Amino acid sequence: MPILVNLDVMMAKRKISLGELAGMMGITPSNLSVLKTGKAKAIRFSTLSNICRILKCQPGDILEYKPDDESLS
Repeated sequence: MPILVNLDVMMAKRKISLGELAGMMGITPSNLSVLKTGKAKAIRFSTLSNICRILKCQPGDILEYKPDDESLS
């Protein structure tokens, strides 16, 4: 999938653990882990907004579009 999730990068920059972020967001660490590992099929804007608020970042810091080789032709 051409959408990359860089949540782990932002968490490292902010020195916050998965458990801490999940606790601040009010969700389970396992649900947040699905997003962090890039296995999520979708994300709610409210969830993305909450992550950005807590980590003091922009959505583009979390999500990145990188086209597949096939998308280029």
